[in-house]
Amino acid sequence: MNRRNFIKSGAALTALAFFYPEKILGGAKVMAAENLKWWQKSIVYQIYPKSFQDTTGSGTGDLNGITQHLDYLKKLGVGAIWLTPIYPSPQVDNGYDISDYTAINPDFGTMKDFEKLVAEADKRGIKIVMDLVFNHSSDKHEWFLESKKNRTNPKADWYIWKDAKPDGSAPTNWRCFFGGGVWTWCEERQQYYMHTFAKEQPDLNWENPEVRQALFDAAKFWLDKGVGGFRIDAIPYIKKPAYVDGTPDGKDGMVAVHKMTVNTPGILDFLHEFKDKVFAGHDIFTVGEANGVSPEELKYWIGEQGVFDMIFEFSHVLLPLKNGEVFCRPTEWKLTELKQAISESQAATKNNGWYPMYFENHDRPRSPNYFFKKDADKVKAAKALATILLTMRGTPFIYEGQELGMTNIDWDSIEMYNDIGSHTQFDFALNEGFTVAQAMDFIKFFSRDNARTPMQWNDKTNAGFSSGKTWLPVNDNFKTLNAAAEEKNSDSVLNWYRKLAKFRAENIELTHGDYKLILPSSEEIFAFSRSVDGKTLITAVNFTSENVALPLELSNKKIVLSSEENADKNSLKPLEARIYK
Repeated sequence: MNRRNFIKSGAALTALAFFYPEKILGGAKVMAAENLKWWQKSIVYQIYPKSFQDTTGSGTGDLNGITQHLDYLKKLGVGAIWLTPIYPSPQVDNGYDISDYTAINPDFGTMKDFEKLVAEADKRGIKIVMDLVFNHSSDKHEWFLESKKNRTNPKADWYIWKDAKPDGSAPTNWRCFFGGGVWTWCEERQQYYMHTFAKEQPDLNWENPEVRQALFDAAKFWLDKGVGGFRIDAIPYIKKPAYVDGTPDGKDGMVAVHKMTVNTPGILDFLHEFKDKVFAGHDIFTVGEANGVSPEELKYWIGEQGVFDMIFEFSHVLLPLKNGEVFCRPTEWKLTELKQAISESQAATKNNGWYPMYFENHDRPRSPNYFFKKDADKVKAAKALATILLTMRGTPFIYEGQELGMTNIDWDSIEMYNDIGSHTQFDFALNEGFTVAQAMDFIKFFSRDNARTPMQWNDKTNAGFSSGKTWLPVNDNFKTLNAAAEEKNSDSVLNWYRKLAKFRAENIELTHGDYKLILPSSEEIFAFSRSVDGKTLITAVNFTSENVALPLELSNKKIVLSSEENADKNSLKPLEARIYK
């Protein structure tokens, strides 16, 4: 895996003075007069349409359900909504297997419903951002149905086809993200086709200029509909290297496809063409999902000379997977590693590009479970992460339900899970010699379904999400954890998010200010400052379930916000989050 060291030497960290800005990790020189673009000052809210709000009783969320809650999102300070794929799809991978790039999945509504959503959002100063899945399509897409017919049809090389090895086996020993090989045999062509993900998601051949143009045209279609930007899925895998075997990393004799194909030289040529032909000249933002792009490489991917405005960097969310992206081999991590991962990304984007700050998305477990001990108070944990998220330099991304402090599910049977990745990882864990109980523990912690259960609006039937049988069960805790209850509770996670969003909008330090890490060697406190034009705000968060004494430099500062009542100036309470002026 193309990873970097997460932590500098302990001696180097200890040597950093507590409050010397020029020596603190991640220090950045910021031009106070810089005019930030609209998306740099916005909060982005990610919606998983299938699970947000059902207005028809089908059990599946829809576009009109999103329109219905636009005022709720406006009250949260949201300036852009990122929709995971809403295109026609067989739903093998919940919409990331697309069969038509320029249409709306009937389960979600119609094109008129989409146009209404864009128009109503625009009235509230909110932009709609589309998810582009251009590494692969569905195997039911008309392009693939044509391509698989024979080796001479007009779209014969729109996908990646290879002959078998002399012994009839697959071209390489690469393992796809969902388990098993990346190659599937096609009888019609008597060849294998490649799929980085599921066999129903064949990889598109970006070497073919006709493929690139077709994808670019699809993106322009949505620009013409008035969207405000794009999130680009799995983009580091579009350029393939030589098709050779790799060193096996599991008992199956295979190697993770990520190790073999991520960020292959030449990929940026494709992406600059993408930028020039689609993004240029539009007042939009683009954010790439770029697992495997190191901080040192960010300058080539973002900013004026790069391709995207931002990329999602994975180092801070992959800390439990330092041995590679195999869910059944989680590793322990320290707070210093989390701070270092975020600080290095901050440093890499301080003078070029922009940072998209996030803790959750549709592919990650719920953050109060993921970043804290099992027995940690989940409400306090949610507020702690919210404080970092909304005071960090960059554009904050909130995932649906995160603002409520939604938590992981606790299902005991693999049959209850919908996520294709959970099923393949469960099988992989058993093949690696783990017991069923151990495999289920891994799934409970890592499963993507943790983030995909229906939104918890109230304590009524199906949490107010749907009047019908829901496509995925609602989390059992919806009776007490829901938006309606949190609206009424001034001390709720939701109202803490709203308070932070308002505070962020009113303080220039949190949009324009630089970032400096404080107490870099502390394994208890995550603290940093945001400064511009002589103004400074300091965030301090206790990541432990114990009281933690504060250094004199912080205890003397003025507290302007705290997640706890009766804050003690000399110490942080368990999981307390605090902002100083």
